[in-house]
Amino acid sequence: MDITELGIAALPAITIICLLAAQAAKATALDNKWLPVICGAVGGALGALAMRIMPDYPAQDYITAVAVGIVSGLAATGVNQVYKQLTREE
Repeated sequence: MDITELGIAALPAITIICLLAAQAAKATALDNKWLPVICGAVGGALGALAMRIMPDYPAQDYITAVAVGIVSGLAATGVNQVYKQLTREE
């Protein structure tokens, strides 16, 4: 059994796409306080889409799929903050 059979491969993919969306939003004049909202919204939309196109997605209904997507999207904000804290010079 490989990881794609579990449907778990979609979760890091959603996180990476949300991280890219946040980086694109940072390049605009938009205030950074909106980045978690953007990541959550993009993640929720991708979660619903992934449920429709991936047969092994770990959710079987839209509410769970959107919730999984939102959590994966918000993880992108956490990944970014961990990176910033580890590379910060004091």
